[in-house]
Amino acid sequence: MKLAFRVLLVALLALAVPSYAIAQAKAGDKKEAVKDDKAAKDEKKPLVDLNMASEEELKALPGIGDAYSKKIIEGRPYAKKDQLLSKKIVPKATYAKMKDLVIAKQAAEGKGGGTGEHGSGGGKGKGGSKGKGEGDGTDKGAKK
Repeated sequence: MKLAFRVLLVALLALAVPSYAIAQAKAGDKKEAVKDDKAAKDEKKPLVDLNMASEEELKALPGIGDAYSKKIIEGRPYAKKDQLLSKKIVPKATYAKMKDLVIAKQAAEGKGGGTGEHGSGGGKGKGGSKGKGEGDGTDKGAKK
């Protein structure tokens, strides 16, 4: 009886060990597939610039279709990408899907316009850092 029990036990182990090894190999394959997916996501795709992207580029973003891409274009320019929420261009759920894929680059300033760190921004007309009008925001040369 004991001999039959031992033979049965050995037979069961002989069947169990290979199936366990196969299961472990499949689990290892799944882990590698997950790592490959993560590596693909980690590859840096160029960010989509909200201020310059075409309608087609915007539609390629998750959650963005015809209506939202048109609203994004009409709402330009954006100083920060979160203005999509503050200007109520897209809902929070849509913004959450796309926020890591977009950027709001600022256009390089040309002649005049804009405000700098000091002064009124220049441009045409009087003022600026010399002459009458606003100064450069410092107290250099001020009489005491």
